[in-house]
Amino acid sequence: MSATTVSAAVPTPRFRISRHRRLAWWGSGLACLLSVIGLVLCWLNPAIGLPLKPGLDFTGGTQIQIERQCGSGCGAITSAQVQRQLAQLQLPPAPGEQAPNLGSAMVQVLDQGRSLTLRLPPLNPEQATAVTQAVAQVAGPLNQAGTAVDTIGPTLGEQLLKGSAISLLVSFAAIAAYITFRYDRLFAFLALICLAHDVLITCGVFAWLGLISGVEVDSLFAVSLITVAGYSVTDTVVVFDRIREQKTVLGSLPLSEQVDVAVDATLTRSLYTSLTTLLPLVGLIFFGGSSLFWFAVALTIGIGVGSWSSIGVAPTLLPVLARR
Repeated sequence: MSATTVSAAVPTPRFRISRHRRLAWWGSGLACLLSVIGLVLCWLNPAIGLPLKPGLDFTGGTQIQIERQCGSGCGAITSAQVQRQLAQLQLPPAPGEQAPNLGSAMVQVLDQGRSLTLRLPPLNPEQATAVTQAVAQVAGPLNQAGTAVDTIGPTLGEQLLKGSAISLLVSFAAIAAYITFRYDRLFAFLALICLAHDVLITCGVFAWLGLISGVEVDSLFAVSLITVAGYSVTDTVVVFDRIREQKTVLGSLPLSEQVDVAVDATLTRSLYTSLTTLLPLVGLIFFGGSSLFWFAVALTIGIGVGSWSSIGVAPTLLPVLARR
């Protein structure tokens, strides 16, 4: 097929990602570097000691959510006031055990003082009741129907952490095996790079949030990472599949130009798909309540980064690695 026939059959790409590949690499590299720094700082922080600040699901303990009875508005209250009250509280010890120390209790004031969240060591029902009564002295009156107590033992928390890590690794391995079988090892390698890129940046954002705002990760965060991995691979495979299809038509063109044509052909589809996926997540962020807020935030970040990596990372690396 002549060059004239090829140019007539294939339109000139409106957007050539290969011309901007260095800028794309610098942007992704800087985001990954900041993410690694955040994870390391979390690990070195004595109060955290892990790359991400673990939540109740992983560490074990008791979480008490308290709702205050307010009329037109709640009286002002700070987390420091509640922490001081808890530090002075002497809990009844369980048989054969020492009374828990509440000096390191974590308190969050939410909804402009209308509700409180307490993170405490594992408590039995009597101790949890004593804590609620102590908080009522500084934040009362309380809405008893709005009080929720959740307790997770340290053994179960450790099992959840291991299970989440294993699930993530198994999903990575299964994705790599499928792409190697369906395409080739180079495509599988680039897909794994995109996966690592997307998961690293998502974790990095939450590492910084943990350092700055005390945001914790739970089992829903692990679910969001697996979902992000699957979404990222879907977008990347669409681009790879178009590149493979174009080889029969554009075999005489350099691989970088084939990549530009494939990315341009799938760009609109990728943007529309990402936008329609992000719209319900934005709805969850604003109207889904506190239990789903950070789950939706993690998915929003991961899907946004995954859409970028399928356009700006994997396709631009393909011509460079294929030559080597």
